[in-house]
Amino acid sequence: MNDAKKPLLGLTAAELKDISVQLGLPAFTGGQIAKWIYEKHVGSIDAMTNLSKAARQQLNEHYQVGAAAPIHCQRSTDGTVKYLFPVLANTDGHSTKFVETVFIPDDDRATLCVSSQVGCKMNCLFCQTGKQGFEGNLSACDILNQIYSLPERDRLTNIVFMGQGEPMDNLDAVLRATQLLTASDGYAWSPKRITVSSVGLKRHLKRFLDESDCHVAISMHSPFHEQRLQLMPAEKAMPLSETLDLLRQYDFTHQRRCSFEYICFGGLNDSLVHAREIVKLVQGIECRVNLIRFHQIPCVDLPSTDPLRMEQLRNHLTHHGVYATIRASRGEDILAACGLLSTAKKSQDDSNNIQI
Repeated sequence: MNDAKKPLLGLTAAELKDISVQLGLPAFTGGQIAKWIYEKHVGSIDAMTNLSKAARQQLNEHYQVGAAAPIHCQRSTDGTVKYLFPVLANTDGHSTKFVETVFIPDDDRATLCVSSQVGCKMNCLFCQTGKQGFEGNLSACDILNQIYSLPERDRLTNIVFMGQGEPMDNLDAVLRATQLLTASDGYAWSPKRITVSSVGLKRHLKRFLDESDCHVAISMHSPFHEQRLQLMPAEKAMPLSETLDLLRQYDFTHQRRCSFEYICFGGLNDSLVHAREIVKLVQGIECRVNLIRFHQIPCVDLPSTDPLRMEQLRNHLTHHGVYATIRASRGEDILAACGLLSTAKKSQDDSNNIQI
Protein backbone atom coordinates (compact mmCIF):
# COMPACT_ATOMS: atom_id res chain seq x y z
CA MET A 1 0.00 0.00 0.00
CA ASN A 2 1.29 3.45 -0.95
CA ASP A 3 1.13 5.62 2.17
CA ALA A 4 1.67 8.80 0.07
CA LYS A 5 -1.74 8.33 -1.51
CA LYS A 6 -4.78 9.37 0.50
CA PRO A 7 -7.41 6.72 1.31
CA LEU A 8 -10.94 6.95 -0.07
CA LEU A 9 -12.32 4.64 2.60
CA GLY A 10 -13.59 6.85 5.42
CA LEU A 11 -14.78 9.67 3.13
CA THR A 12 -18.46 10.55 2.75
CA ALA A 13 -20.26 10.59 -0.58
CA ALA A 14 -20.26 14.40 -0.44
CA GLU A 15 -16.50 14.47 0.09
CA LEU A 16 -16.00 12.02 -2.76
CA LYS A 17 -18.04 14.31 -5.03
CA ASP A 18 -15.83 17.25 -4.04
CA ILE A 19 -12.72 15.21 -4.90
CA SER A 20 -14.21 14.32 -8.27
CA VAL A 21 -14.88 17.96 -9.09
CA GLN A 22 -11.39 18.96 -7.96
CA LEU A 23 -9.96 16.41 -10.39
CA GLY A 24 -12.09 17.77 -13.21
CA LEU A 25 -14.46 14.79 -13.18
CA PRO A 26 -18.28 14.98 -13.14
CA ALA A 27 -19.73 15.40 -9.63
CA PHE A 28 -21.76 12.18 -10.02
CA THR A 29 -18.46 10.28 -10.13
CA GLY A 30 -18.29 10.75 -6.35
CA GLY A 31 -21.55 8.84 -5.93
CA GLN A 32 -20.20 6.06 -8.15
CA ILE A 33 -17.04 5.83 -6.05
CA ALA A 34 -19.09 5.67 -2.85
CA LYS A 35 -21.07 2.72 -4.23
CA TRP A 36 -17.91 0.90 -5.28
CA ILE A 37 -16.47 1.30 -1.79
CA TYR A 38 -19.40 0.97 0.60
CA GLU A 39 -21.63 -1.38 -1.39
CA LYS A 40 -19.22 -3.45 -3.49
CA HIS A 41 -16.09 -3.27 -1.31
CA VAL A 42 -13.61 -3.14 -4.18
CA GLY A 43 -9.93 -3.57 -3.44
CA SER A 44 -8.62 -1.09 -5.98
CA ILE A 45 -9.61 1.95 -7.99
CA ASP A 46 -9.01 -0.02 -11.19
CA ALA A 47 -11.91 -2.29 -10.18
CA MET A 48 -14.34 0.65 -10.46
CA THR A 49 -15.25 -0.37 -13.99
CA ASN A 50 -18.04 2.17 -14.69
CA LEU A 51 -15.48 4.96 -14.34
CA SER A 52 -13.60 5.88 -17.47
CA LYS A 53 -10.01 4.73 -17.78
CA ALA A 54 -8.89 8.36 -17.63
CA ALA A 55 -10.89 8.96 -14.45
CA ARG A 56 -9.39 5.89 -12.79
CA GLN A 57 -5.93 7.03 -13.82
CA GLN A 58 -6.47 10.46 -12.27
CA LEU A 59 -7.76 8.93 -9.05
CA ASN A 60 -4.86 6.49 -8.89
CA GLU A 61 -2.36 9.32 -9.03
CA HIS A 62 -3.54 10.78 -5.72
CA TYR A 63 -5.73 8.21 -3.96
CA GLN A 64 -6.06 4.57 -2.98
CA VAL A 65 -9.03 2.65 -1.62
CA GLY A 66 -7.31 2.35 1.76
CA ALA A 67 -8.05 -1.32 2.38
CA ALA A 68 -5.41 -3.43 4.12
CA ALA A 69 -5.95 -7.14 4.72
CA PRO A 70 -5.22 -8.63 8.16
CA ILE A 71 -1.71 -10.07 8.33
CA HIS A 72 -2.36 -12.67 11.00
CA CYS A 73 -5.23 -14.53 12.61
CA GLN A 74 -5.80 -16.90 15.51
CA ARG A 75 -8.76 -19.24 15.80
CA SER A 76 -10.28 -20.26 19.12
CA THR A 77 -11.77 -23.64 19.88
CA ASP A 78 -15.11 -21.86 20.37
CA GLY A 79 -15.10 -20.38 16.84
CA THR A 80 -13.91 -16.89 17.77
CA VAL A 81 -11.29 -15.45 15.40
CA LYS A 82 -8.78 -12.72 16.31
CA TYR A 83 -7.26 -10.71 13.46
CA LEU A 84 -4.21 -8.48 13.41
CA PHE A 85 -4.60 -5.44 11.14
CA PRO A 86 -1.83 -3.03 10.09
CA VAL A 87 -2.54 0.64 10.73
CA LEU A 88 -2.51 2.69 7.53
CA ALA A 89 -2.25 6.08 9.24
CA ASN A 90 1.19 5.61 10.80
CA THR A 91 1.03 7.07 14.30
CA ASP A 92 4.69 8.00 14.81
CA GLY A 93 6.15 8.12 11.31
CA HIS A 94 8.59 5.27 11.94
CA SER A 95 7.38 1.85 13.08
CA THR A 96 4.35 0.03 11.74
CA LYS A 97 1.46 -0.14 14.21
CA PHE A 98 -1.17 -2.84 14.53
CA VAL A 99 -4.59 -3.35 16.09
CA GLU A 100 -6.47 -6.49 17.05
CA THR A 101 -10.05 -7.16 15.98
CA VAL A 102 -12.24 -10.03 17.18
CA PHE A 103 -14.91 -11.83 15.15
CA ILE A 104 -17.45 -13.66 17.35
CA PRO A 105 -19.92 -15.99 15.60
CA ASP A 106 -22.91 -17.17 17.61
CA ASP A 107 -25.66 -19.12 15.82
CA ASP A 108 -27.49 -16.60 13.63
CA ARG A 109 -25.53 -13.64 15.05
CA ALA A 110 -21.99 -12.59 14.21
CA THR A 111 -20.42 -9.73 16.15
CA LEU A 112 -17.23 -7.85 15.37
CA CYS A 113 -15.34 -6.20 18.22
CA VAL A 114 -13.39 -3.32 16.64
CA SER A 115 -10.58 -1.16 18.00
CA SER A 116 -10.48 2.65 17.95
CA GLN A 117 -6.92 3.29 19.19
CA VAL A 118 -3.52 1.61 19.30
CA GLY A 119 -3.25 1.01 23.03
CA CYS A 120 -5.23 3.14 25.49
CA LYS A 121 -4.75 6.07 27.89
CA MET A 122 -7.29 4.92 30.50
CA ASN A 123 -4.96 2.38 32.17
CA CYS A 124 -7.71 0.34 33.82
CA LEU A 125 -6.12 -2.09 36.27
CA PHE A 126 -7.75 -5.18 34.78
CA CYS A 127 -7.11 -4.47 31.08
CA GLN A 128 -4.15 -5.66 29.03
CA THR A 129 -4.68 -2.89 26.47
CA GLY A 130 -4.21 -0.34 29.25
CA LYS A 131 -0.87 -1.94 30.15
CA GLN A 132 0.24 -1.31 26.57
CA GLY A 133 -0.09 2.45 27.02
CA PHE A 134 -1.26 4.82 24.31
CA GLU A 135 0.40 4.65 20.88
CA GLY A 136 -2.01 6.60 18.69
CA ASN A 137 -5.54 7.17 17.41
CA LEU A 138 -6.95 5.24 14.49
CA SER A 139 -8.31 7.16 11.53
CA ALA A 140 -11.85 6.50 10.33
CA CYS A 141 -10.24 4.56 7.50
CA ASP A 142 -8.37 2.31 9.94
CA ILE A 143 -11.52 1.75 11.98
CA LEU A 144 -13.63 0.90 8.93
CA ASN A 145 -10.87 -1.25 7.43
CA GLN A 146 -11.38 -3.74 10.27
CA ILE A 147 -14.83 -4.31 8.77
CA TYR A 148 -14.02 -3.70 5.11
CA SER A 149 -11.16 -6.20 4.97
CA LEU A 150 -12.65 -8.80 7.32
CA PRO A 151 -12.88 -12.22 5.62
CA GLU A 152 -16.28 -12.81 7.30
CA ARG A 153 -17.58 -9.31 6.51
CA ASP A 154 -20.76 -10.52 4.81
CA ARG A 155 -21.76 -12.53 7.89
CA LEU A 156 -21.73 -9.60 10.30
CA THR A 157 -24.90 -8.71 12.17
CA ASN A 158 -23.46 -6.46 14.90
CA ILE A 159 -20.45 -4.26 15.61
CA VAL A 160 -19.22 -3.28 19.07
CA PHE A 161 -16.55 -0.65 19.70
CA MET A 162 -15.07 -2.60 22.60
CA GLY A 163 -11.64 -3.51 21.27
CA GLN A 164 -8.43 -1.63 21.93
CA GLY A 165 -8.79 1.99 23.05
CA GLU A 166 -11.37 4.35 24.51
CA PRO A 167 -13.74 5.30 21.67
CA MET A 168 -14.72 8.65 23.18
CA ASP A 169 -11.04 9.61 23.34
CA ASN A 170 -10.97 9.38 19.53
CA LEU A 171 -14.46 10.71 19.00
CA ASP A 172 -14.08 12.48 15.64
CA ALA A 173 -12.90 9.30 13.94
CA VAL A 174 -15.42 7.08 15.76
CA LEU A 175 -18.32 9.37 14.88
CA ARG A 176 -17.23 9.52 11.26
CA ALA A 177 -16.98 5.71 11.16
CA THR A 178 -20.41 5.17 12.73
CA GLN A 179 -21.98 7.80 10.49
CA LEU A 180 -20.61 6.05 7.40
CA LEU A 181 -21.79 2.70 8.73
CA THR A 182 -25.33 4.06 9.07
CA ALA A 183 -25.51 6.51 6.12
CA SER A 184 -27.80 5.60 3.21
CA ASP A 185 -24.90 6.25 0.82
CA GLY A 186 -22.49 4.38 3.13
CA TYR A 187 -23.01 0.92 4.61
CA ALA A 188 -26.70 1.70 5.32
CA TRP A 189 -26.72 -0.25 8.58
CA SER A 190 -29.28 0.40 11.29
CA PRO A 191 -27.70 2.15 14.32
CA LYS A 192 -29.33 -0.62 16.38
CA ARG A 193 -26.59 -2.93 15.10
CA ILE A 194 -23.77 -0.80 16.57
CA THR A 195 -22.71 -0.33 20.20
CA VAL A 196 -20.01 2.10 21.31
CA SER A 197 -18.44 1.72 24.74
CA SER A 198 -16.90 4.29 27.08
CA VAL A 199 -15.50 4.68 30.58
CA GLY A 200 -17.55 7.90 30.65
CA LEU A 201 -15.67 10.84 29.14
CA LYS A 202 -18.49 13.25 29.94
CA ARG A 203 -18.01 16.02 27.37
CA HIS A 204 -17.29 13.56 24.56
CA LEU A 205 -20.04 11.20 25.67
CA LYS A 206 -22.59 14.02 25.50
CA ARG A 207 -21.50 14.87 21.98
CA PHE A 208 -21.75 11.21 20.98
CA LEU A 209 -25.26 10.92 22.44
CA ASP A 210 -26.31 14.11 20.62
CA GLU A 211 -24.81 13.23 17.24
CA SER A 212 -25.32 9.48 17.01
CA ASP A 213 -28.23 7.05 17.41
CA CYS A 214 -26.01 4.04 18.10
CA HIS A 215 -26.26 2.13 21.37
CA VAL A 216 -23.96 3.13 24.23
CA ALA A 217 -22.25 0.88 26.79
CA ILE A 218 -20.67 2.33 29.93
CA SER A 219 -17.87 0.53 31.77
CA MET A 220 -19.01 0.48 35.39
CA HIS A 221 -17.14 -2.35 37.21
CA SER A 222 -17.98 -0.97 40.64
CA PRO A 223 -20.84 1.23 41.91
CA PHE A 224 -18.64 2.69 44.67
CA HIS A 225 -16.43 5.72 43.93
CA GLU A 226 -13.31 4.67 45.89
CA GLN A 227 -13.34 1.11 44.60
CA ARG A 228 -13.98 2.17 41.01
CA LEU A 229 -11.12 4.65 41.32
CA GLN A 230 -8.77 1.82 42.30
CA LEU A 231 -9.86 -0.18 39.27
CA MET A 232 -10.25 2.71 36.82
CA PRO A 233 -8.09 5.84 37.20
CA ALA A 234 -10.52 7.68 34.91
CA GLU A 235 -13.00 7.74 37.80
CA LYS A 236 -11.04 10.64 39.34
CA ALA A 237 -11.73 13.06 36.51
CA MET A 238 -14.87 11.38 35.21
CA PRO A 239 -16.85 9.97 38.15
CA LEU A 240 -19.59 7.47 37.45
CA SER A 241 -22.12 9.69 39.26
CA GLU A 242 -21.65 12.44 36.63
CA THR A 243 -21.94 9.94 33.79
CA LEU A 244 -25.22 8.66 35.23
CA ASP A 245 -26.55 12.22 35.59
CA LEU A 246 -25.79 12.78 31.92
CA LEU A 247 -27.45 9.53 30.83
CA ARG A 248 -30.65 10.47 32.68
CA GLN A 249 -31.06 13.36 30.24
CA TYR A 250 -31.59 10.92 27.34
CA ASP A 251 -34.42 8.59 26.39
CA PHE A 252 -33.46 4.92 26.18
CA THR A 253 -37.00 3.55 26.19
CA HIS A 254 -37.28 3.22 22.41
CA GLN A 255 -34.72 2.24 19.76
CA ARG A 256 -31.45 3.24 21.41
CA ARG A 257 -30.13 1.04 24.22
CA CYS A 258 -27.98 1.91 27.21
CA SER A 259 -26.00 -0.84 28.91
CA PHE A 260 -23.40 -1.11 31.63
CA GLU A 261 -20.42 -3.44 31.42
CA TYR A 262 -19.52 -4.99 34.76
CA ILE A 263 -16.46 -7.23 35.13
CA CYS A 264 -16.84 -9.43 38.22
CA PHE A 265 -13.89 -9.90 40.57
CA GLY A 266 -14.23 -12.61 43.20
CA GLY A 267 -14.92 -11.21 46.69
CA LEU A 268 -14.28 -7.67 45.46
CA ASN A 269 -17.29 -6.36 43.54
CA ASP A 270 -19.62 -9.36 43.25
CA SER A 271 -21.57 -9.11 46.54
CA LEU A 272 -25.23 -8.33 47.15
CA VAL A 273 -24.06 -5.03 48.66
CA HIS A 274 -22.77 -4.11 45.21
CA ALA A 275 -25.95 -5.39 43.58
CA ARG A 276 -28.13 -3.23 45.81
CA GLU A 277 -25.99 -0.16 45.07
CA ILE A 278 -26.19 -0.77 41.32
CA VAL A 279 -29.98 -0.89 41.55
CA LYS A 280 -29.97 2.48 43.35
CA LEU A 281 -27.50 4.08 40.95
CA VAL A 282 -29.26 3.21 37.68
CA GLN A 283 -32.70 4.22 38.92
CA GLY A 284 -34.40 6.31 36.27
CA ILE A 285 -32.29 4.91 33.41
CA GLU A 286 -33.78 2.27 31.11
CA CYS A 287 -30.77 -0.04 30.83
CA ARG A 288 -29.25 -3.48 31.07
CA VAL A 289 -26.20 -4.70 32.97
CA ASN A 290 -23.83 -7.16 31.30
CA LEU A 291 -21.88 -9.22 33.84
CA ILE A 292 -18.48 -10.39 32.60
CA ARG A 293 -16.07 -12.82 34.20
CA PHE A 294 -12.61 -11.35 34.83
CA HIS A 295 -9.88 -12.83 32.64
CA GLN A 296 -6.46 -12.98 34.29
CA ILE A 297 -3.71 -10.79 32.88
CA PRO A 298 0.00 -10.86 33.80
CA CYS A 299 1.18 -9.04 36.94
CA VAL A 300 -2.34 -8.17 38.12
CA ASP A 301 -3.43 -9.80 41.37
CA LEU A 302 -7.19 -9.71 40.93
CA PRO A 303 -9.35 -12.79 41.51
CA SER A 304 -12.04 -13.94 39.10
CA THR A 305 -15.48 -14.66 40.47
CA ASP A 306 -17.28 -18.01 40.30
CA PRO A 307 -20.44 -18.74 38.28
CA LEU A 308 -22.68 -18.98 41.35
CA ARG A 309 -21.75 -15.48 42.54
CA MET A 310 -22.45 -14.08 39.07
CA GLU A 311 -25.83 -15.82 39.01
CA GLN A 312 -26.71 -14.38 42.42
CA LEU A 313 -25.72 -10.91 41.25
CA ARG A 314 -27.75 -11.28 38.06
CA ASN A 315 -30.78 -12.63 39.87
CA HIS A 316 -30.80 -9.80 42.41
CA LEU A 317 -30.56 -7.15 39.71
CA THR A 318 -33.28 -8.76 37.60
CA HIS A 319 -35.56 -9.27 40.61
CA HIS A 320 -35.26 -5.55 41.39
CA GLY A 321 -36.09 -4.37 37.89
CA VAL A 322 -32.63 -4.11 36.32
CA TYR A 323 -32.31 -6.42 33.33
CA ALA A 324 -29.00 -8.28 33.68
CA THR A 325 -27.19 -10.91 31.64
CA ILE A 326 -24.07 -13.01 32.11
CA ARG A 327 -21.92 -12.62 29.03
CA ALA A 328 -20.27 -15.81 27.87
CA SER A 329 -16.48 -15.62 27.64
CA ARG A 330 -15.32 -16.11 24.06
CA GLY A 331 -11.81 -16.55 22.67
CA GLU A 332 -9.99 -16.71 25.99
CA ASP A 333 -7.59 -19.37 24.68
CA ILE A 334 -6.32 -16.96 22.00
CA LEU A 335 -6.30 -13.89 24.28
CA ALA A 336 -9.34 -12.44 22.51
CA ALA A 337 -11.71 -12.20 25.47
CA CYS A 338 -12.66 -8.97 27.26
CA GLY A 339 -9.60 -7.08 28.54
CA LEU A 340 -6.99 -9.28 26.83
CA LEU A 341 -6.26 -7.40 23.59
CA SER A 342 -2.76 -5.98 23.13
CA THR A 343 -0.38 -5.25 20.28
CA ALA A 344 2.48 -4.02 22.48
CA LYS A 345 4.88 -6.73 21.28
CA LYS A 346 3.87 -6.77 17.62
CA SER A 347 6.35 -5.69 14.96
CA GLN A 348 6.77 -5.77 11.22
CA ASP A 349 8.07 -9.32 11.60
CA ASP A 350 4.45 -10.40 12.09
CA SER A 351 3.85 -9.78 8.41
CA ASN A 352 5.89 -12.91 7.68
CA ASN A 353 3.44 -15.04 9.65
CA ILE A 354 0.27 -14.82 7.62
CA GLN A 355 -2.22 -17.44 8.78
CA ILE A 356 -5.46 -16.37 7.15
